[in-house]
Amino acid sequence: MSNNLEHLQWPFFESRHAEFAQALDAWAAEHVKAHHGSDTDAECRTLVRKLGAAGWLAPAIAGREYGGAAEAIETRSICLARETLARHNGLADFAFAMQGLGSGAISLAGSPAQKARYLPKVASGEAIPAFALSEPNAGSDVAAMQCTARIEGDHAVIDGDKTWISNGGIADFYVVFARTGEAPGARGISAFIVDADTPGLEIAERIDVIAPHPLARLKFTQCRVPLRQRVGAGGEGFKVSMRTLDVFRTSVAAAALGFARHALNEALARATNRQMFGGVLADFQLTQASLAKMATTIDGAALLTYRAAWQRDQGKTVTREAAMAKLQATEGAQQVIDAAVQIFGGQGVVSGQSVERLYREIRALRIYEGATEVQQLIIGRDLIKAFSP
Repeated sequence: MSNNLEHLQWPFFESRHAEFAQALDAWAAEHVKAHHGSDTDAECRTLVRKLGAAGWLAPAIAGREYGGAAEAIETRSICLARETLARHNGLADFAFAMQGLGSGAISLAGSPAQKARYLPKVASGEAIPAFALSEPNAGSDVAAMQCTARIEGDHAVIDGDKTWISNGGIADFYVVFARTGEAPGARGISAFIVDADTPGLEIAERIDVIAPHPLARLKFTQCRVPLRQRVGAGGEGFKVSMRTLDVFRTSVAAAALGFARHALNEALARATNRQMFGGVLADFQLTQASLAKMATTIDGAALLTYRAAWQRDQGKTVTREAAMAKLQATEGAQQVIDAAVQIFGGQGVVSGQSVERLYREIRALRIYEGATEVQQLIIGRDLIKAFSP
């Protein structure tokens, strides 16, 4: 077993997890390029279709009758998939993750009719979903949401903006969270499935970021959606969004692990082959110390990540554990990748180099699905709440 798969022997996993990760690793090595071309939208669509056709999207969907691997989404499988794909290609990880996150509300709280209509196409890669929660003034503070949905008979009329929406511009449907006013604050939000071709939904702006992936600002103007498209009951949208994020937050840590493992492999290859002063770069104690710190950081983050994943799969609350995993894995991966760039020297900052791409790809993970600072608040508050002198 390669160094990248040794952790599959840890007691967090069963034999089926090792088989799954090894099979996906072998498939990705054959079917996923290490980098993607300039047309990010087309590449993302292609990756979704490939993943779906090969059956790799099944763990991101709940319900075997809808194309899922099991009746409920298992966190360990999601994490292993993201770690493996991120190690091969950041956009492949993104494509997988958004199929799960974008449709997660339907998996968790959708009606049988909604599940039957949308989930099989998501699982097969025929349809691309998106999770539309964030707004210009409501990111980490979801309760500050200003997008509204006014109930008129058997329809909801949505008005407002959403931004930083992954898959924005290429999605076939959006799960949109809007204020319906059943109660103040977070208790007055509902979720709606809005098909991409619904009148009143406009892709107002495409957003370019340092690690390209489909991203957009959406604008809703008198966008009429049938009430049968509401996910869950009225006023329960905030709960649905938090349940969805709870499933997938630990997997962000796993994606960071994949990036970090890739960086360590690149650094080891560079250090053991780079000729310097009659030897190689790896002969120097400073290089060895840097590699040791990188490996230790990765293992520490992996232990936290798969502890959280295992605990959630046992039905336990993992508020603190998931926050610790995301905090440690994303911040640690940034440090590991930075160290790899340093080992590469000037080559490490050349556009298109593997470690240069990783340097850009890791940065967003410290922000999305709860920034590092938010994770610190979650951990601190949970510690105080649980403290009993």
